[in-house]
Amino acid sequence: MQFSEQRLRRLASPAVNTADLAHQLTMAGLEVDAIESMAPAFIGVVVGRVVSTEPHPDADKLRVAMVDIAQPELLQIVCGAANVRADIRVPVATIGAVLPGDFRIKAAKLRGVASSGMLCAEQELGLAEQSDGLWELPLDAPIGADIREYLALDDQLITLGLTPNRGDCLSLRGLAREAAAVFDLDIQLSLPSAMTATTEHQRDIVVEDTSACPRYVGRVIRGLRQASSPAWLVDGLRRYGVRSVSPLVDITQWVMLELGQPMHAFDEQKLNGSVRVRRANAAEALTLLDGQVLSLRESSLVIADDHGAIALAGVMGGQGSAVSDTTVDVFLEAAHFDPLALAGEARRYGLHTDASHRFERGVDAELPRHAIELATALIIEVLGGEAGPVLEMTNAKHLPQRLAINLRRQRITRVLGFSIDDARVIALLKRLGMQIEASNDGWLVTPPSHRFDISIEVDLIEELARLTGYNNIPVTPALAAIKLAPRTESAQSLRRLKRALVDMGYQEAITFSFTEASVQQAFTPNLTPLTLANPLSQELASMRTSLLPGLLMAVRHNQSRQQSRIRLFEAGMRFLPKADGLVQEPMLAGVLVGSALPMLWSNTKTNVDFYDLKGNIEHLLSVARVATLRFVSAQRDGFHPGQCAEIYEGDTCLGVLGAIHPSTLAAFDVDGPVFAFELSQQLLALGSLPGFTPLSRFPQMQRDLALLVPLAVNADAVISSIRQHAGADLQRVDLFDVYRGSGLPEGYYSLAITVIWQHAERTLLDAEVQSSVDNVLTALADLAVRLR
Repeated sequence: MQFSEQRLRRLASPAVNTADLAHQLTMAGLEVDAIESMAPAFIGVVVGRVVSTEPHPDADKLRVAMVDIAQPELLQIVCGAANVRADIRVPVATIGAVLPGDFRIKAAKLRGVASSGMLCAEQELGLAEQSDGLWELPLDAPIGADIREYLALDDQLITLGLTPNRGDCLSLRGLAREAAAVFDLDIQLSLPSAMTATTEHQRDIVVEDTSACPRYVGRVIRGLRQASSPAWLVDGLRRYGVRSVSPLVDITQWVMLELGQPMHAFDEQKLNGSVRVRRANAAEALTLLDGQVLSLRESSLVIADDHGAIALAGVMGGQGSAVSDTTVDVFLEAAHFDPLALAGEARRYGLHTDASHRFERGVDAELPRHAIELATALIIEVLGGEAGPVLEMTNAKHLPQRLAINLRRQRITRVLGFSIDDARVIALLKRLGMQIEASNDGWLVTPPSHRFDISIEVDLIEELARLTGYNNIPVTPALAAIKLAPRTESAQSLRRLKRALVDMGYQEAITFSFTEASVQQAFTPNLTPLTLANPLSQELASMRTSLLPGLLMAVRHNQSRQQSRIRLFEAGMRFLPKADGLVQEPMLAGVLVGSALPMLWSNTKTNVDFYDLKGNIEHLLSVARVATLRFVSAQRDGFHPGQCAEIYEGDTCLGVLGAIHPSTLAAFDVDGPVFAFELSQQLLALGSLPGFTPLSRFPQMQRDLALLVPLAVNADAVISSIRQHAGADLQRVDLFDVYRGSGLPEGYYSLAITVIWQHAERTLLDAEVQSSVDNVLTALADLAVRLR
């Protein structure tokens, strides 16, 4: 939110400069994002009155104006603006003035006529991006006054980045109240007085959904005259960062920015029957003020008349009932909507308005009537008219209830780490408008109606710390007893595995824990993900059931920026729906794209393949000291059926790795091939504790086996059988060659395997080794494997 420092200081003016004001607000939780001057630097510009004009003798588009700036003599100034005429008051840059951009005004002659200054437009003073003519000031502007002083241009515009819990500060009144609390100022914030009805005209109001709209206030004002927004209103809105539209719209905007209560003005003559607050009907349509046509959901709250919806409640009004410059009668509305009833409603329609921004965060339920009274006073001041009676529909049962919170002395000390005197606690809370009653162990504190974010004890303690000043909290050593959780020596840490991946050239990525449901179908089509009730966007509407979609989006992001060699990993939760709730499972996933080796003159330019990925995973398992896992060929959704494997611990599948299917890559708009893995972090607990084995002084015995293996039997099964039957003296089994081609029986391929034995205390005999080889071959025969 943007606000004027000068206007804030009219309500609450701490004795600090702008920088200190911004710093203290930031330290109190109202972060200042930017500070900028209301107007750029310029000097020598005063208010002048054009006394007379006459055509330039040698230029059809120029006029010679005589201008009064409260000096003994009138100034003769040549001007080319189309709206220069007698009796208007405009900014005058006198000789010696310096305008924005270091533009200096000097005495000059234009087509032979002397000109002693310049009549200025807003653009020339840096107050507008473009101007159609001279800046016409109000007719009561004091002649000769410095324009900066007259228009209060020595002002600072401060922009706050408010957190969602501080919706009460989305108005000047709220900011003044907060500044008074932060700087311990005694201020009185007056509320608008009631306007007496001068006509009996009114429009019936019916609130059908009182839980969503427990308070609705309306008033009819008739007989408006046509007029423009006064200069003070246009200038005031500019300081809030809002552009002037028309008097009625400007006034409702002004009330919202000053009080914090969004409101809307309907053209009363365009309404039919009573005004209703209800849920939308099936297939009901609404054309908004911006021309967008909405097909309303039945759950949406709308304002309607007898012919249909006229506004999306708390978001935007409809085009059919909009006010215009010709509006004669107006119906004003101001309401309190339950924040939960409007949460995410604007975003579901792709909208975001100032009203929805406030209603979703919570608006003080006591403000609607005050907003109506202030708007009425301003409308009658600017446009005239007669005000009808205020109609208010209230359901006290559904209004926000401000319940007392028990604040304990000991709890304050325990949470903050230091004690606060009772008198100080009471003083700080009263500065925030809290109602306080003493209790046995502390106080019963009732928050004011505008503080939706205070509901439990720690909220009050946070306020005490905030007003004390986080930088004033004393530093004290922690006195709590610390318990070290036991850690299994055989288990490996996730941090160690991350370092291992980084050592292999991977980079850690962090993606959203939620994504689009349709995207997840590529990998988990049989799972229905949990859908968020109030998502950030439709693309982030469901909890992820796999980490791979997020990583593939990261790959797409990198490839679109000319990155071809990509290695990413992520450790995080996936969220699996279950019949009795949601299971959060910690996972470790990664993707591998591009060349196998970095670009170098001596490196081959071959791309990664399945075995590069498998080698990385095997290294990762060795770092985790897990030797009991096995790879099993598998078919998984999203993966290439011929290049996919699952990793098993016994009968439990702990992960998958392989090439992503081309159709999946096309859906993600990713260039392939792409290899990926997703492992359960359960494998971190499967590591074995390393132990020492004495080195043997005796020679090894080696045998090379060339085997014919049926195509249906994989190498892992062959190696596992050898290890199982090669005897107690087996040291290593190494696969050093795979052959497929001519010279082999049909349906077979060849494996060349080295088997090494060694005894710890003696030299093995050939007969012993041969016996082990025979046992191995006998076992392999059960798999239809034989020697070549």
